[in-house]
Amino acid sequence: MKKVLAASVLLLLGLATSAASARAALKGDYLEVRSADVYTGPCFANSEENLAGNQAILAWKIRQGDWRGTDLAGFGVVAVVQAQATLGDTTHDPYPAKVVLIVDSRANAAQRAALIQFAKAAGGKLLANVVRVDSAPIELTAAEHGSVKLVAGSLARVETRSLCAGDHLCGNEEVYYPPLTRVNGAMPAFALEEAFNGQGLGVVWDRKDTRGAFIATFAL
Repeated sequence: MKKVLAASVLLLLGLATSAASARAALKGDYLEVRSADVYTGPCFANSEENLAGNQAILAWKIRQGDWRGTDLAGFGVVAVVQAQATLGDTTHDPYPAKVVLIVDSRANAAQRAALIQFAKAAGGKLLANVVRVDSAPIELTAAEHGSVKLVAGSLARVETRSLCAGDHLCGNEEVYYPPLTRVNGAMPAFALEEAFNGQGLGVVWDRKDTRGAFIATFAL
């Protein structure tokens, strides 16, 4: 009887914790693009190993929720990453990575600080070394068929579409690298364009037509 009661108490505590987490979570949309194909075959991945894939753009658009009491619904934050090696490759250490954060320019001082804290928490070790923080209007919009567009002022831009039969080049494609952060329902996508034109990393880029994107949602 005691075991049954104990199990019931633990179950109720677990349900209460889960419910509290669901209420407290920040929820929204996520976009990630890398400078190497994430949906690819081993032959392509091996050819890019430690030669590409050391750059990434990560974007969060918050639909609802707050961060430690600060309401962030409707705001976005973008992280632009320059790593030491191919991100996701287990044979080389990409850290420390340099990171430029782009914070939604509509945010007030408290919301700006909360967005920075949220991004660092979501990115973990990847976003541990922020070298610059900029502000820009951030728009992350999604349409049908994997079509997503990110515009962070004049600093960063990403546009995607869904993968199609013509994107299968070797017949052995798979999700070779997982997303860089914890997300839900990640779907690989084709990056029509991904560009960074800011300062802080010592490099800018403008790439087109890669299989290097993920579309997902998040709850943290």
